[in-house]
Amino acid sequence: MEEWRYSRIDSLDPDRYQRLDQPSTKPAEHPELARITAAVGATSAYVETCDGFLVGSPDGCDGVVVRPATDLDQAPADLIGPPDAFVLANRAYAPDPVVVTIRAGTTPSAPVVVAHWVAADGAAVFPRIRIEAGDDSEVTVIEVVAGPGRSLVVPVTEIEVGRAARLSYLHVQTLGDHAWQIGRQASRVDADASLTSAAVALGGDYARLRTDSALVGPGASSRLLALYFGTGTQMHDFRTVQDHRAAKTSSDLLYKGAVANTARSVYSGLIRVEKGARGTNAFQTNRNLVLHDGAHADSVPNLEIEDNDVRCSHASAVGPVSEDERFYLESRGVPPEVTDRLITLGFLGEVIEQLPLPSLGPVLSDALAAKLGVAERLQGERLENGR
Repeated sequence: MEEWRYSRIDSLDPDRYQRLDQPSTKPAEHPELARITAAVGATSAYVETCDGFLVGSPDGCDGVVVRPATDLDQAPADLIGPPDAFVLANRAYAPDPVVVTIRAGTTPSAPVVVAHWVAADGAAVFPRIRIEAGDDSEVTVIEVVAGPGRSLVVPVTEIEVGRAARLSYLHVQTLGDHAWQIGRQASRVDADASLTSAAVALGGDYARLRTDSALVGPGASSRLLALYFGTGTQMHDFRTVQDHRAAKTSSDLLYKGAVANTARSVYSGLIRVEKGARGTNAFQTNRNLVLHDGAHADSVPNLEIEDNDVRCSHASAVGPVSEDERFYLESRGVPPEVTDRLITLGFLGEVIEQLPLPSLGPVLSDALAAKLGVAERLQGERLENGR
């Protein structure tokens, strides 16, 4: 199937993972998760799951209502569209799906945080959350997926943005180097509403996230951002659909990533303009930095236009560090071993600056710097071994 082209899905062995009847009793602490939640600070609601099970009884304030739900599989079909096998598995096995509702006309004073902690080794985990932003509301939601073990994580997030609402959403994935993630995010943006949906992928052995954004009301807009960095043998796989279903809608996408050592990345994106969506403005940009021989990135942008009077464009690039940029820095006294590090951090920093919550910027920059250190060490070992 074209949707799974370039992926490593043929390497997945579901029999290696077991579904749990209850969460791990004593989840180990995860420093990166702690740093992220500390950087966020106060919250309007804090939802935590362990191995897919809801921990505690989350409360909301400032117009935020959090409730467990058992009927999320009855969500409108146009949010997810035809489900694949992993969405169906999530619907069947999600132990504690959660709904976060922001009441119409409210603006919570602090973000909503949803933290998914995967503690059990060898577990198959199915987090599921639905975010509903009422008409003319405004909120920021941070969703974090973290855990150190060899797990299979299949998260599904549904986002409903009501008329004239403003929702900013950030997905941060910091799983261990032996974990698999196959995630799905689907959003529906109504008339005159706006959605900023961002993703940061740093962990995982194979980490996939498909993001579908449907603009269903006139004047709706979406902004899609992503930042990813793979080292060692990691693979990050992103699929996006910017689906314009109504007139005078707009979307803008910027995905930037880097691959080092023998890591891989894939980006495949589609701008779809359906009949009746005249006046659409849609843009799609994917840029990839290849730091070492042996690393590889694929970029596949696509357009599907079924109406007139639209403006759509896409751009993609895959390449190494620019020799001109390297010469510029070295000619001004920057040591060669520092040059590529500065260029990479600057390249990815463009996305960090646009993420919904500025206080997370330093935390993510530190995480990227640490990954660069790992990449340099692994590359040194490769060269020593003549590989």
